Amino acid sequence: MAQRRGFRQYLAGLLAPRDRSKTLTCLAGAEPVTGAGLPAVQRLQFFLSGSVWKPEAVNARRLELLLADPLTAPHGGGVLVIDDSGDRKDGSATAHVGRQWLGRIGKAGNGVVTVTTAWVDERVYYPVHAGPYTPARHFAKGKNDPAFRTKLKIAADMAVQARASGLAFRAVAADSAYGDQDNFRAELSEAGLPFVMALKPSRGTWAYGPEAHTPADAARGLLWGTEQEPGDWQPVTRAFRDGHTEDWRAADATLGWWGPDGPRRIVVATTDPGTLPDKATWYLVTNLPRPGGPREAEGPWPAASLEEIVRIYGLRHWVEQSYKQVKDELGRADFQVRSDIAIRRHQALVNCAFSFCWLTARPPPRPAPASPAERGCRRPTPPATRDHDSHGDTNLAPHAARHPQLANPGHHAHALVDIMVQSAPAP
Repeated sequence: MAQRRGFRQYLAGLLAPRDRSKTLTCLAGAEPVTGAGLPAVQRLQFFLSGSVWKPEAVNARRLELLLADPLTAPHGGGVLVIDDSGDRKDGSATAHVGRQWLGRIGKAGNGVVTVTTAWVDERVYYPVHAGPYTPARHFAKGKNDPAFRTKLKIAADMAVQARASGLAFRAVAADSAYGDQDNFRAELSEAGLPFVMALKPSRGTWAYGPEAHTPADAARGLLWGTEQEPGDWQPVTRAFRDGHTEDWRAADATLGWWGPDGPRRIVVATTDPGTLPDKATWYLVTNLPRPGGPREAEGPWPAASLEEIVRIYGLRHWVEQSYKQVKDELGRADFQVRSDIAIRRHQALVNCAFSFCWLTARPPPRPAPASPAERGCRRPTPPATRDHDSHGDTNLAPHAARHPQLANPGHHAHALVDIMVQSAPAP
C-alpha cells in the first residue's frame, strides 16, 4: 500500500501544473528549501531511493497497457526513434554524471545523458525505453572495463528490446550521430532490424579519384534540369499533422559501395535539387530495398519507395517534440537524487505520466493499415477528436488538441491517478 500511495502521489505531482521545477519538494507541494524535511517529501525520497520496486517491471506494465489499447497500439507503419539527450547536473557524486555533450544546452558540460527509444506515427508518440549513459570515468578500467557500454551499444540493445516487447514498427530512425556509425548500422542489420538514418553531408568515404567521396558530392552528381525535366529526382509530398503539405524531391544516389541496389541505399531528399539548401536537405542511409530492385524478392523486409523513406525519417522529429514535454512539462531533468536506481525510477515514472496523458486524452483512431501495394503512399490524417460519450466529463484536457501536446490535467490529477492505481492488479 505504501508503494501504491507513493506511485499515486508522485504521478499526481508530475501531472499537476506547477510554476517551478518538479523537484521532490515541488511534487509534494512543499517549499523548496524549508520543506525538504517534511514527512511528505521524505516519503517520496524513500519511494525513489529506498523502496524495492523495479523500474523495469513498471515500464513493462506501461508498455503492456499501451499495446492493449487500440488507439495507442503500435502497428507496422510506425517508426522506432533512437536518440539521446543530456541535461546539466552539478557536482560529481550523482550516478552517471560527467563532462560530455549536452544536447539541451548545445555544448559540452557536466551532466547526465539519457539514451531513449520512442514509438511514433502520424498521430501519436510515446517513450518506449530510457536509460542513462555512464561515462567511462565511473569504471575502474575506463572504456576497457567489461561493464562499460557506449551510447551506441545501449541504443542497439534498446531497439532489440523494443521488438522483443512486442512493438511493431517499419524501421528504426535516428539522426547522423547514429547514422554515421558503421558498427551501429551493422549491429542493427545483424539483429534483423531495418533502419533509415541520417548522414552528415560531409561524411567521407573511400572512392576512386573522380567519384563522389561524401553524401553531398553524391547529391551534386544527380541529374536535375527543371520541374518538367527532373532528371534523377522524383517528387515526394510531405504531409504534416496540421494539414499542410510540402513538395520535396528525392533520389537514390551512389556513394562508394552504396547504391540503389546495394545492401545500403543512400537517399537524398530536398526542397530544391538545384541548390541543396543545408536546412532543407536530408542525406539518408537505409537497408530497405528499393521497389523493383534485385533485393526486393530476397530481402527480409518489404521494399520502400522514396516517398516512404522520406516519411519514415520525417517521423523522427516527433522525438524533439516529446523532449519539450517530458522535460519542460513533466520534469524528467528535475530529479534531485544521486543513486542509479533512483534516477531510473524517476525516468520510468515520467514515462508513465507521459503515457497516462495519451491514454486519458485519447488520440484519434488510426486508419486501417496499408496494403503492400499502398505502402509508402501517404494517407490523410483524420482530425483529432475526443470521445466524450465514452469518457464522460472528466477528460484530461478541456478540448481537442490542435497539435500533439500533453493534456493539462488541471485539478484532476490526484483523482485520475487514484482511479488508475485502484484498478491496477495487485503487485
